[in-house]
Amino acid sequence: MSNRKICVVTGTRAEYGLLFWLMKEIKADPDLDLQLAVTGTHLSEKFGKTVTAIEDDGFTVNERIDMALDDDTPVGVARSMGLGIIGFGKAFARLKPDIIVVLGDRYEILGAAQAAMVARIPIAHIHGGEATEGLIDEAIRHAVTKMAHLHFVSTDVYRNKVAQLGEEPDRIFNVGAIGLDNIVNLDLPSLPNLEKDIGLDLGRGYFLVTYHPVTLSDKNPGDAVGELLTSLDQFPDHTVIITGVNADPGHDSISRMLSDYAAHRNGRVSMHASLGPRRYLGAMKHTSAVIGNSSSGIIEAPAMKVPTVNLGNRQRGRIRTPSIIDCGEQADAISKAIERALSDEFLATVKMAACPYGKGGTSERIKFHLKTANLSDILEKRFHDIDVP
Repeated sequence: MSNRKICVVTGTRAEYGLLFWLMKEIKADPDLDLQLAVTGTHLSEKFGKTVTAIEDDGFTVNERIDMALDDDTPVGVARSMGLGIIGFGKAFARLKPDIIVVLGDRYEILGAAQAAMVARIPIAHIHGGEATEGLIDEAIRHAVTKMAHLHFVSTDVYRNKVAQLGEEPDRIFNVGAIGLDNIVNLDLPSLPNLEKDIGLDLGRGYFLVTYHPVTLSDKNPGDAVGELLTSLDQFPDHTVIITGVNADPGHDSISRMLSDYAAHRNGRVSMHASLGPRRYLGAMKHTSAVIGNSSSGIIEAPAMKVPTVNLGNRQRGRIRTPSIIDCGEQADAISKAIERALSDEFLATVKMAACPYGKGGTSERIKFHLKTANLSDILEKRFHDIDVP
């Protein structure tokens, strides 16, 4: 009997960081064959061409699906999505996987799921059932859920959401948030080593800033970024580490503003296209506060007992802990939220806050289900009805 072929799809540096330990688990299992389909920003020089980091980690890249991410307008993104469907269709025809694994809610993942669906390849989806009401990702996530056959969710609340979408409960598994495996397994850098690597004096305190486009907003993204940067200047004693912007529509203008801000504050601010999971979580571990609108501020930061200042509506709908301060995208509101995050009273709350997303071990649990699931009759799905009041 041949090994089960599991094709993992990855399109961004952040997503690869989440999938890393699952890929290691699959690769190490003698009964499984890991296939890797790489797309999106991994193949773009503009975003650091992080496919090389994947190969440096010892993984074989079986397929490269170039989506031509040179245009961040809606038309350009739609073209990239079309190229993704075509590329994944050809890739899956060559690889012939028994099941594909996708994570999250980005448009690269939607293309992979569509191609797998028409090729009658079972789909396993990680992090379904969640809500990000300010993004097109919200609709993409739920669409992928309806195409998928195995569901790996991070909380019981999200398990119930997937069941609300009509998915059969015995195919929905609460495995916790996969990103917490990095916190448990990685040897994170010490503050002195991080200082040397980043090139900033971090000893007096610093902020970790990650800001991405809010794709359902009609507002000029530059206005919100300008307010954020104005507020950061109100804390001159803190240095600032800024991470790269993801490839959503509108990313170019945000990236230019952040890069210009860092360039004019050399010695206090640094910007990095990709820190990688180890440096990013190391920076998170020692930071005074995570500031921005990334899901890492909602999931990983609370697990590390670090305050989060969450801006705007991008993460609206996700389960919160008391360690997260939600605020508007005006400079005054952001500054007040940062001041609160730095206060001794709030820091005491942060230390006591419980993370609702588990304690790690997620990759091992997912691997078990991928290995043992009966795939022989999984494609024909029945709609699971629930009582509607």
